[in-house]
Amino acid sequence: MQGPNPDDREPMKGFPQVGFLKNFITRDNILVGDYTYYDDPEGPECFENNVLYHFSFLGDRLIIGRFCAIARDVQFIMNGANHKVSGLSTYPFQIFAQGWEKVMPGDGDLPYKGDTEIGNDVWIGLEATIMPGIKVGSGAIIASQSVVTSDVPPYSVVGGNPARIIRYRFDETTITALLDIAWWDWSAERITQHLDVIVGADIEVLRAVAEHEQD
Repeated sequence: MQGPNPDDREPMKGFPQVGFLKNFITRDNILVGDYTYYDDPEGPECFENNVLYHFSFLGDRLIIGRFCAIARDVQFIMNGANHKVSGLSTYPFQIFAQGWEKVMPGDGDLPYKGDTEIGNDVWIGLEATIMPGIKVGSGAIIASQSVVTSDVPPYSVVGGNPARIIRYRFDETTITALLDIAWWDWSAERITQHLDVIVGADIEVLRAVAEHEQD
């Protein structure tokens, strides 16, 4: 056995609310890595309903890495939600046309934050909100109902509105080692073989496994 098939839409048989997310994505501007799952009693196909204001003509992407755990009703606010803020009014007159298109924003008038990127092995709690262009580092934890308005460092735990760093999961040396090892990029066979080490708490053992595999 080499673990579940990442192409399986229902990896937990009998629990269809949990699905490997990449198999439910229909938009070209959403990219999801293997084994990342979404848990929603209404079904994993509801995920895209929570990726809001994501207009293809803007060019921004939602990129989610491997082995992420995403709870129900996590919302991703994309760049299409932005309004011009340099004028006296923020109202988007131009979208209604019929004479109002004459105030169409020019290049650079609308805030554009770029792609939203979620690293690997990230846990995002119930009803968290991720704002446009946010970068969440691998190994991070985002508490339930948090509103993430700034980048989240790797292996940090953040919470609140706006989300703030509560603590780091490991010391700086361990975090650097984990990012260098990047076990999430290993093959399914290798991950399965060393699963006890990956879920363990001894970075030196994991480092030794990584170094041994490179020899």
